[in-house]
Amino acid sequence: MALARLTPLHHAPATTQSTPRAVAVAWVLLILNTLGSTGAQTIIPLPRSVIQLVTMGALVIAFTLALVVNIQLRIRPSAYLLLLTLLLVVSILSSAHLESGFGALFRCFRLSLFIGTLWLLTRWWNGSTNFVRFHIKAYSAVLVTVAIGLVIAPGKAMPDIYGGRLSGAVWPLTPPQIGQYAAVISGLTLLLWLGKRVDRRSALLIVIPALGLLLLTHTRTATLGLIVGLLVALISLWLTSSRARSVFTWFIVVAVFAAIALASLLQAWFLRGQSEDNFSTLTGRAKVWDALLNAPRSVSENLFGIGLGDKSYAGLPIDNSWLAVFHEQGLVGCALVAAFLLALAAAAALKPPSLERACAIFLIVYCISASYTEAGLGDASPYLLHLFVAGSLLVPKEARA
Repeated sequence: MALARLTPLHHAPATTQSTPRAVAVAWVLLILNTLGSTGAQTIIPLPRSVIQLVTMGALVIAFTLALVVNIQLRIRPSAYLLLLTLLLVVSILSSAHLESGFGALFRCFRLSLFIGTLWLLTRWWNGSTNFVRFHIKAYSAVLVTVAIGLVIAPGKAMPDIYGGRLSGAVWPLTPPQIGQYAAVISGLTLLLWLGKRVDRRSALLIVIPALGLLLLTHTRTATLGLIVGLLVALISLWLTSSRARSVFTWFIVVAVFAAIALASLLQAWFLRGQSEDNFSTLTGRAKVWDALLNAPRSVSENLFGIGLGDKSYAGLPIDNSWLAVFHEQGLVGCALVAAFLLALAAAAALKPPSLERACAIFLIVYCISASYTEAGLGDASPYLLHLFVAGSLLVPKEARA
């Protein structure tokens, strides 16, 4: 899709104030596309080919729906998506050498559809919390399947292969995936409650089960991302919301009490029964990172990487967004990722304090903090969807439909 043919929405007349149902459906399908995993044991075994068919089919349908409802190709200007599109170009150039095989070109095709769908959906960026609500509802549905699997088959939901950590027994989801979804919807729901956009009962119905699932996953990255993201979001509301100041104070009080009274329990939860060496190397991640950084590379590989792959090195997961991007898209890719994160952070910093700004800040901070031990900022992933939602919240008032 040539961007030059697309019509910026602020130059076109607004046609509606509401968001079509098809947009919400397309968003759910994009989320389904990023759920693919073969790491967990499910109640009904799902072949890899079936998972790929469902997830890729969801992406094709999402793109088709977005194109149908936005047939005039009206889009919002977005530095985030523009830089992400440039990252796609780098990915195609590096993948064309086929160092990662023909699978790299397929992944580029998938990323093209993914980014194209996001561009089409920017027509409904209006600075409201619409996409936040889509996000919460979709991931809540995903977590419901996790809870169902836990009730029906607790042995498969908490297998020994993951050290008894919660995984998906209905759809194959790993503990880090579940932890990420639970942390994100918990943080967003708490902020909506803080801004009086949802009532206490609705917030508790989402937050308490989500936090329970998060604890069962023993996912440190998601937990720390939730805490840090919420703290920064609350600080952003400090001067304009007495309720935010009160919640922030209670947050600190509870954190200090937990650190003192529950220190041994917290330590045991964070260690997850690991040895000191395993914990110090971040469950072996640091060894993979050292091997990747010490591997010989050509000038071209340093600049543009080896092409889109499965975010692994020597058969082991990289589990670091920056190193994964460096490996597959090179230093140029890392610069583009840093640029779109900075663009979103700058937009959030320049926006007046509001609930929408706080939600955007939470998502941006969460993605940045998680990037150290999770891959995903350089390819189609939930992290790019989180940042898209953040972008939808930062639309200037003059650009709203």
